[in-house]
Amino acid sequence: MSQVLVAATGRTHGSRPSGRLRREGSVPGVLYGNGLETTSLEVDWPSLRRALNDGGAAAAPVNLRVNGVDHVTIIKEIQRHPVRRDVLHVDFMAIDPDVILRSVLPVVLTGTEELSPSTLARLALVCATLEVDAKPAAMPLEIRIAAETVLTVGVVRVRDLQMPAGSVIVADGATVVASAGAADADADGVDEA
Repeated sequence: MSQVLVAATGRTHGSRPSGRLRREGSVPGVLYGNGLETTSLEVDWPSLRRALNDGGAAAAPVNLRVNGVDHVTIIKEIQRHPVRRDVLHVDFMAIDPDVILRSVLPVVLTGTEELSPSTLARLALVCATLEVDAKPAAMPLEIRIAAETVLTVGVVRVRDLQMPAGSVIVADGATVVASAGAADADADGVDEA
């Protein structure tokens, strides 16, 4: 959350002014929550895109500067064009940086690019996502598991995962996250008939 996204206030409401903003490279939005009065704003599209790409997870905190004041926020909603997928509007919800949030994070197998197709076929990601509790600054973007670890131990459970300090997975420790099974007989293209 080191990057600061600067927002401008005072935008004109309505579909025509919002369309003009988008053509000029900005995205209309709103900031609310954490005791703040709802504020209409606009953010530069390239800066917003960088913040979305750096954040990764949908609930990753975004440091939003409005009128010189920084707010820890999460992007609560992004409205997109149904065909072009352009961002039409973004809702920022201010949050207390000392309150623990619950986020759904993706589980990612790393190191798969070096594996042969037959070895890769043995891997199974049982949980694609897991819920995590953490303060905004401690919230990881994803849960990473090395494919080599799964292949070595056979089964990785929640209790086996190493999480960053201050973050906790909200699941039974015995829950299987990833496993490695036996390869199919013809996975290497060898016909044993």
